[in-house]
Amino acid sequence: MPEGDVVHKTAARLHAALAGRPLVGVELRWPNLPEVELRGRDTLEVVARGKHLLHRIAGGITLHTHLRMEGSWRIRPTGEVTPVVARRADIRAIVAGEQWAAIGYRLGMLELLPTANETRVVGHLGPDILSEDFDAGRAVANLQSAGDRTIGSALLDQRNVAGIGTMFAAEALFATRTPPWQPAADSDVEAIVASARAMMQRSMQQPIRDVMERVSTLEESAVHARSGRACVRCAGTVRVAMIGEPPQDRTMFYCPTCQGGLGPTDDGKRQNPLNSGPRNTR
Repeated sequence: MPEGDVVHKTAARLHAALAGRPLVGVELRWPNLPEVELRGRDTLEVVARGKHLLHRIAGGITLHTHLRMEGSWRIRPTGEVTPVVARRADIRAIVAGEQWAAIGYRLGMLELLPTANETRVVGHLGPDILSEDFDAGRAVANLQSAGDRTIGSALLDQRNVAGIGTMFAAEALFATRTPPWQPAADSDVEAIVASARAMMQRSMQQPIRDVMERVSTLEESAVHARSGRACVRCAGTVRVAMIGEPPQDRTMFYCPTCQGGLGPTDDGKRQNPLNSGPRNTR
């Protein structure tokens, strides 16, 4: 799933292409949407909130989308959005100005709602880790209040802090030598949050290499997607196991040597490096 840095960069790209200009064409391929004429209305702004995109349109309307696992927005000149291009079955939305069009592929969520009601879809989120006015104190307090819940799963809970996904959770925990299955209340959550924010801010400085990019950017990950490979710190073996309660459990990459031993969901069996052959992990 794209993490907060990708969503923020996507919002910035959509805003630059569409804001302050009238929409000349809108096609939303999603069931049960209210009948609202959007053509002729100006795009006011496109902003990110955690992993959510809020496209605010004149007249008090917000187009709310979420990329989920496979979604992305692509920008291309409006004149290139031919019937052949628009016919693709994986397109969920086309929102076009006179010069540029935004095409939403495989979006995981799409809805129209009054801008005044945005709290219905993002009000449950914790502080956005990439927001300019990020409330670190509140994020830390949220995580500390998770008590015996593992710090890894608490970090991935968007109600505590919005925008962190499996990549930056794993990297921040490794950077601070924190066992992912350690209780949140026993963890240095202030250092973990600061580490994750710094990494994600660095990623924000990297340009989107491709308009279809759905992955976060790090110079080189230390543990994420490195199971079966040597740890960059201790030369031990990086592993991956599930963390959190099903069905919300997620993968967690970590180094047992640097981070407190095998996780309770790790069977200890040999794990081949990703993409090197058959996998024995989910």
